[in-house]
Amino acid sequence: MATDNALSSPPATAGAGIRRLSSTSTSFEDLSIGPSVIVPPENLMRPSDAHETAAQIEMAKHRLVEGETRDGEITPLTPPETTVTDQYAFAFDIDGVLIRGGEPIPEAIQAMKVLNGQNEYGVKVPYIFLTNGGGKTEQERCVDLSRQLELEVSPGQFICGHTPMGEMVEKYKTVLVVGGEGDKCRTVAEGYGFKDVIIPGDIIKSNETTTPFRKLTDDESNHCRIRNFDETEIEAVLVFADSRDWAGDQQIILDIMMSKKSRLWTTSNTFDEGPPLFFAHNDLVWSTSHQSSRLGMGAFRNSVEAMFKRMTEKDLKSTAFGKPQIGTFQFAAKLLKQWRKDVHGIDAPPQTVYFVGDTPESDIRGTNEFNESKLSENQWFSILVRTGVFQEGTKSQFTPNATVDNVLEAVKYGMKREADKILKAKLRQLSIQQEAIS
Repeated sequence: MATDNALSSPPATAGAGIRRLSSTSTSFEDLSIGPSVIVPPENLMRPSDAHETAAQIEMAKHRLVEGETRDGEITPLTPPETTVTDQYAFAFDIDGVLIRGGEPIPEAIQAMKVLNGQNEYGVKVPYIFLTNGGGKTEQERCVDLSRQLELEVSPGQFICGHTPMGEMVEKYKTVLVVGGEGDKCRTVAEGYGFKDVIIPGDIIKSNETTTPFRKLTDDESNHCRIRNFDETEIEAVLVFADSRDWAGDQQIILDIMMSKKSRLWTTSNTFDEGPPLFFAHNDLVWSTSHQSSRLGMGAFRNSVEAMFKRMTEKDLKSTAFGKPQIGTFQFAAKLLKQWRKDVHGIDAPPQTVYFVGDTPESDIRGTNEFNESKLSENQWFSILVRTGVFQEGTKSQFTPNATVDNVLEAVKYGMKREADKILKAKLRQLSIQQEAIS
């Protein structure tokens, strides 16, 4: 998590307007100022092997967003010299693959080193991170992972479950944002550009009888805002991160979904006047330091829908983002396509993307379904690891292309597969030449 301390030294520059920020002392304000890479302190003035990929994808994401929000064409780049291959890339889930219980999985640090050039093939391989985890900005997650993996990494490499919700800024003004610690999700939503963001604590502070068994602490109350909800129309409910108070958050969501014209403390006669309800992801369980998987946002969603059905005898309509929803993979593909265009001058995504995950129901399902969809321009190859949710002996209807012990084995598997492709192509070409000679 980022701290509020100032940098111990001025941020170094990385060329092309990219700032280099320390993973141990950067502030929220630093993270919000333009393109940046987050680095371990020892690499602050000396780029590491991971710099090239981190900086390239950071600029690609900025150009991708710039191109989607600006009318007309943006000036194409002159592709720079690079040692990073354009033929394939990796995409990683984080919890259960790289991190477990806040600590790095033992093989994760070495896996990143292999991707960044410490391998027998003499290549660097680009990579991004797709996580259903929420409640923090992409920049803050970047700081966390840089610190945990001792890795130079950029916010542009991160796609969170709630990242696509930023595209709804123009559609909804007043929104209720649920989940996460304190008012952090309000900060994330306001960072996306939402103009009027409410959190459950605001509602409790404005009417303490809303949740009979939940009282705000003094610290929570200091971050909450009293307002007149009799005159407030909540246009959408966005569950950004896992709820820290299932009972209270469910009560508030149900109050709004059962309201008249989306106004709290009213009751609809038809129970179909509530606002749209969105969830950042639909993971039923997730991997922590506990020996068994823990309930996730998908379970919370099921609970809300079940309670609504029981109370109204109607089905509650809601929408989930994140994995396995195809939109998340589509955004990742667009990012890698932009990167390849900027760096290699090729307007197409890498030929193969290896997605490494630990959850068959979200990681593997999403990868396979996107690969089989008409929206995919390349191959998405699913690799399941045994370090997270998946347990040996269990069966799932979603079958990975490969199953390995850990993320390092996943990286080695994908790189060997690509090397074998090159060897086969060379042998095929040699055979053709020999036939021509004879």
